[in-house]
Amino acid sequence: MVVLVETIGWLGSILLIGAFLMSSMDKISTQSPVYQLMNLIGGVMLILNSLYYGALPSSFLNLIWSGIAIFYLAIMIRKNRKPRPA
Repeated sequence: MVVLVETIGWLGSILLIGAFLMSSMDKISTQSPVYQLMNLIGGVMLILNSLYYGALPSSFLNLIWSGIAIFYLAIMIRKNRKPRPA
């Protein structure tokens, strides 16, 4: 179980760092669904890891991080569903 939790934590860290690096290098927009999904998945993975180890401040941080990603993904979905004027 420890190896699984460690792997999840490392993958989550890689996703968050990768999203930040790619946006810093202008390879991906912070307004893109891919960026927000990387943040969401990475954040959830780190929540699982930090809860397992009892690191509640880290869990809280990643809960907020993931919540922000969900919020902006919902905005993106809502924008795409609006009918466009002819």
